[in-house]
Amino acid sequence: MNGSRTRTQAGVNLPALRHHNATLVLDLLRAAGADGISRLELAEGTGLTPQAVSKITARLREDGLAVGAGLRPSTGGKPRTVLRLVPDAQFAVGLHLDRDGLTAVLVDLAGRPVAVTTAPLDLGAPAEQVLADAADAVRDLSAAEPHKPVLGVGVAVPGPLDHRDGVLHRVTGFPQWDGYPLRAALAERTGLPVVLDKDTNAAALALALALGAAGGGDFAYLHLGTGLGAGLVLGGEVHRGARTGAGEFGHQTLQLDGPLCGCGGRGCIEALCLAAEARGDRGEAARVLGTGAANLVGLLDIDRVVLGGRTVAADEDAYVRGVRAVIEERAARGGTGAGVTVTVAGGGDRPVAEGAAQLVLAPVFGRVGERG
Repeated sequence: MNGSRTRTQAGVNLPALRHHNATLVLDLLRAAGADGISRLELAEGTGLTPQAVSKITARLREDGLAVGAGLRPSTGGKPRTVLRLVPDAQFAVGLHLDRDGLTAVLVDLAGRPVAVTTAPLDLGAPAEQVLADAADAVRDLSAAEPHKPVLGVGVAVPGPLDHRDGVLHRVTGFPQWDGYPLRAALAERTGLPVVLDKDTNAAALALALALGAAGGGDFAYLHLGTGLGAGLVLGGEVHRGARTGAGEFGHQTLQLDGPLCGCGGRGCIEALCLAAEARGDRGEAARVLGTGAANLVGLLDIDRVVLGGRTVAADEDAYVRGVRAVIEERAARGGTGAGVTVTVAGGGDRPVAEGAAQLVLAPVFGRVGERG
């Protein structure tokens, strides 16, 4: 996701890979934005022949996904026709099903939010009620663009879960969801393709796409809201692990005899953080979060830590200061962490819903964003 194509990513002129080649072209069209890009530049960027690019762009224009954007001034030869993506040709819905609330967003092909809704949600309610609330949100958002196709629904929920099979595991505090096939159930309810992933992974994917062109490097997204988790981007891809369980950051033990956590353990960083917040000691909450972040920096040698979630949004400066201070203290004692950037993904929980929509869009542009 660094904005460039490696040789292994280049397009191949084989009929069987027609869809793959189209995703390469679409990705460059999206990256070019309103300024557009010429067919010659598309050929150079994808490794496809000019003839192959012409055929692909002709199909994209027929499908309403690309349009002409004028002519580029001549530098001695014939002026080049410039093409651009049509962002509002298709849409995707992103849902964040949190423990106590639902955030839903409709985004266009460029990933820009077109409509956003929020509503209370009880994740402890019967599955049928949760599904009904989610399906209602999809229906309401789809009505915002009634004549444009919705490609699918991305759903982000607290983990752990199996994103490949779309099945939830024992969500902390809500063990009744263990083994529930949420993806299949919601697809049946909405009649749309559904992609499921952890809330932190969804947000990390969206951040990786946004940071890629700016040299985002390896980073961790730490989400502190009703719970605490991490989304890891390593080598430009979301790292999920062999069993898709990577990122259960909140349940690392910091205090062996600490308070009981919803996961059944004691002294988890999530329990310590949320307990400090509950008693109004935000400085301590930030220090605890910083301790976990410093451990993660030391373990993975990452370049950046991005904070997010509604709890962080309540006082972004305090959390950035607290986390940065612990990482820098660790680095000053000879540990890793020197030069690590600590920033905030603004918007509270909304980046998770936008990331959920990117779960649908990323494959359209050949940006699966997945490792393991």
